[in-house]
Parts: sequence; structure tokens; C-alpha cells
Amino acid sequence: MIMPMFKRISRLLLIFSLVFGVGCSGKRITKANVDQVTEGMSKKQVESILGPPTSLTNEDLVIMKKTTYVYRQGKDRVTVVFKDDKVQSKDSTLSD
Repeated sequence: MIMPMFKRISRLLLIFSLVFGVGCSGKRITKANVDQVTEGMSKKQVESILGPPTSLTNEDLVIMKKTTYVYRQGKDRVTVVFKDDKVQSKDSTLSD
């Protein structure tokens, strides 16, 4: 009983912090910043470079935990995929 409530509260706090963080974030998504993100980095390290994501999705699979961060800025989009809370891959529509 306590765990489902805890998960709901955690999700609400996460959503609140993302909404608040995006509104207050002064970070700009640039190719130079995205290039600093490397495989194996933690979510905290990525957020220190790119700021909080515009949106995120979580998947708790039996063998791993997968999280996808999406950063949107105008027409540009950066996607960072985490496997077990470490960067597995990234994709960007930013040009040089």
C-alpha cells in the first residue's frame, strides 16, 4: 500500500521539478554541449551539461531499466537514452 503511494508521490515530484526546472533553466542546447555527453555518464552528469529534459519516459523492463530524455529547442531535438541510469546512446538533430 505504501509503495504505490510512494511511487505516485515520486512521479508528481519529478514532474513538478521538471516543469519548474525547464522554466528556470538557462541552459541552451548546443552541439558543443551535446558533444560533451558521452556513453556511461549518469543522469546527473547529463543534466549538469544540458539542464533538465523537456520530457522523459521510464521503462522498467525485467532485465534492465531504460530512461529516455528528450530535449527540444525550436525545431531541434536531442534524445539521450539511459540503460540502468547510464548513457547508452544519444541522437541529435542539431547541425554543426
